Amino acid sequence: MVTRPPETNSHAELRGRRVLICRPEPEGSRLARVFEEAGATVRILPLMAREPLPETPDQRSILQELDNFTHVIAVSPYAARRLLEEADHWWPQLPVGIHWYGVGAGTAAELSRHGLRPRRPAEGWTSEALLSLPSLQNLANEKVLLARGEHGREVIRETLEQRGARVTVLPLYRRFRPYYPSETIDEIFNGFQPEVIVALSGETLNNLMTTSPDHLQALYQTLLVVPAQRVADQAREAGFLNPFVPGGLADPDLVISVASRLAPEAGNTGKPSKDARD
Repeated sequence: MVTRPPETNSHAELRGRRVLICRPEPEGSRLARVFEEAGATVRILPLMAREPLPETPDQRSILQELDNFTHVIAVSPYAARRLLEEADHWWPQLPVGIHWYGVGAGTAAELSRHGLRPRRPAEGWTSEALLSLPSLQNLANEKVLLARGEHGREVIRETLEQRGARVTVLPLYRRFRPYYPSETIDEIFNGFQPEVIVALSGETLNNLMTTSPDHLQALYQTLLVVPAQRVADQAREAGFLNPFVPGGLADPDLVISVASRLAPEAGNTGKPSKDARD
């Protein structure tokens, strides 16, 4: 785990650093403000956008029968937000007796804001961490609702089905790569020349490589902030020399972790620190 330095160190290590945030909005602007408060110079280039899927008869049927599910899992804060927005059309008061789950603290917080008491991993924020929860081990014939985007990793569905669950996938939104004119891309990568890039999903990393193929050689040297070891491995295979898994994905955790990684004692050698590898 990353050891959090005092906040003053965060300001010292980030002052004047050029940080590129590739998160979708509004998360990108929110994170940018925290980095700017710590002294960084920030640009936002969302490399993933989201839009709600139109309502379908299947979706209506699933939501109307929400009380038939024993477990409801949201894979991201946006998935949780979309699920609760749609459920509100049919359930002014959400049914009782459901075990709610968030993959990570941010998703759990979104569910909590609606009066729910979600379960989440004590450590970590990945699908694998969620699947380690005791209440998701023995699921013979139990019904599970999985709220997510149109396409996504299948590890939760496949694992829960192997454990005996009857899993219903509820796609609520689609993700897509925004278009940017070449002038915008050149200004970001040739003009701004980021020292740190925040790309918090494997899909965002893929979109980064697709969006900036002519600049990849220079980007390979940057500190690339990714959400999990799986994505760090993906980045190294693609040629990035310095992928970094932070100590947490909440905005303050990201800022403090990046500052800690940039500190002189971390050894700015272009190689991952022990924290990044572990």
